Amino acid sequence: MTKMLKGIAASDGVAVAKAYLLTQPDLSFETVTVEDTSSEEARLDAALIASQDELSIIREKAVDSLGDEAAAVFDAHLMVLSDPEMIGQIKETIRAKQVNAESGLKEVTDMFVTLFENMDDNPYMQERAADIRDVAKRVLANLLGVKLPNPATIDEESIVIAHDLTPSDTAQLDAKYVKAFVTNIGGRTSHSAIMARTLEIAAVLGTNNITELVKNDDIIAVNGISGEVIINPSEEEIAAFKKAGQEYADLKAEWALLKDAETVTADGKHFELAANIGTPKDIEGVNDNGAEAVGLYRTEFLYMDSQDFPTEEEQYEAYKSVLEGMNGKPVVVRTMDIGGDKELPYFDLPDEMNPFLGFRALRISISETGDQMFRTQLRALLRASVHGQLRIMFPMVALLTEFRKAKAVYEQEKAKLQAEGVPVADNIQVGIMIEIPAAAMLADQFAKEVDFFSIGTNDLIQYTMAADRMNEQVSYLYQPYNPSLLRLINNVIKASHAEGKWTGMCGEMAGDQRAVPLLMGMGLDEFSMSATSILRTRSLMKRLDTEKMKEYAQRALTECSTAEEVLELQKEYLV
Repeated sequence: MTKMLKGIAASDGVAVAKAYLLTQPDLSFETVTVEDTSSEEARLDAALIASQDELSIIREKAVDSLGDEAAAVFDAHLMVLSDPEMIGQIKETIRAKQVNAESGLKEVTDMFVTLFENMDDNPYMQERAADIRDVAKRVLANLLGVKLPNPATIDEESIVIAHDLTPSDTAQLDAKYVKAFVTNIGGRTSHSAIMARTLEIAAVLGTNNITELVKNDDIIAVNGISGEVIINPSEEEIAAFKKAGQEYADLKAEWALLKDAETVTADGKHFELAANIGTPKDIEGVNDNGAEAVGLYRTEFLYMDSQDFPTEEEQYEAYKSVLEGMNGKPVVVRTMDIGGDKELPYFDLPDEMNPFLGFRALRISISETGDQMFRTQLRALLRASVHGQLRIMFPMVALLTEFRKAKAVYEQEKAKLQAEGVPVADNIQVGIMIEIPAAAMLADQFAKEVDFFSIGTNDLIQYTMAADRMNEQVSYLYQPYNPSLLRLINNVIKASHAEGKWTGMCGEMAGDQRAVPLLMGMGLDEFSMSATSILRTRSLMKRLDTEKMKEYAQRALTECSTAEEVLELQKEYLV
């Protein structure tokens, strides 16, 4: 029977194919009293090793298909598997209660999951609950001798249907066969959505109950642009979806022709389209998609992919590789952004009630704790500067005094290198990321001292709205087009231009096709986004007149009081 569902359009694309229901196997077990607890501990150890082997393979596949940044979640999973405190507690439970390994595993991991899930004011710990649940399920499956679903075995065109897709599941998807996926839960900023966009497959999330309505081999039509899903569509509906799919494919082919074109509007104004990257390996995709710059190099992955602090030499080689790979085009490197949801096992940070509002990013760098780490990174960057056009950006700046302190360290390390006879470029720009409303409001004063701003909208939105973007209960507050946020962005852009400086944007919003006209109208200079969004944005800009967009932005800023009104007004200006 035909049924239509509406969900969250999380990744563009249109597909019609058979359903592959990613259902979980029966992992139920009996709690058994045992005398030989040492053999149960041995069973646990064997299951942990088997799980580590499986996750290592999945991680390698994820690196190849998704890149280091997306694969970093598996480092967290492997850390859970080797957490001595948790494993010690499981073994202690087996011994103390004389129970089988399955029972000990479940009791302890359930306790940790509940503990972390109840930390409502700590998004990082809530995400760790999901990691523990995913890992515990894998260990339990190995204890029971049950195989978890393996999406990597899909060998015909399919649409994956699941309650949710774990990072492990998503990393195993082969875009050659998996044409789309649909889930009960999730949103645009979830792991699965980001991975879908990286793989360039359609995704509709948050349908609530698709798993209850679909059977294996049902025909599913998915439109990841509109968020529509049809179960067992009619011939006419299939034809309509296939037509939409062909139109999307034609559009992508049209966008591909713009790879080497300048980003110029209908009335001849140029904007810079840049890409966000996590590792030097991402540069190939950046160039393949015609980026004019790297607008954000997230250097924390150098730290997260290492067993210890990366050395000056290791960092120098990574930065040099990116600068050379961009052939003289600008590269904005963000200094180490650790803390919040990014922890290092070898760097002992204090436990905090709310790490997103705590000791993180530049706050660590300019502290006594992070001073040496910061200086090492700056030296590596300064040495690499001669290999391209380097721009350095400090993250999580709230106060002008924080920027001054960081800039002073930069100047000290630059002077030391020059005294040592080490060549350093003389055209390095030093700017800040605007993600805290305090800095956005004081942008006129910051603009006198920085060389540029780059607006990180993901954090700026959640800090402006006091709403965790990963919390589904308050996801309605994640509003990029809300006039309050638009006024903050406009304030930053105007302040930079008044001082002859430039402003870029490196958050999700920069590649959002509904936001681009607004941002053009406000005069944003540089748009940095996922490499796969660049060509479609260049195509959109070619059709827009900046004078009309200025009028639209001005009216949105002064006449609109809700995000809905801003988008409704847009219809008058986009034909």
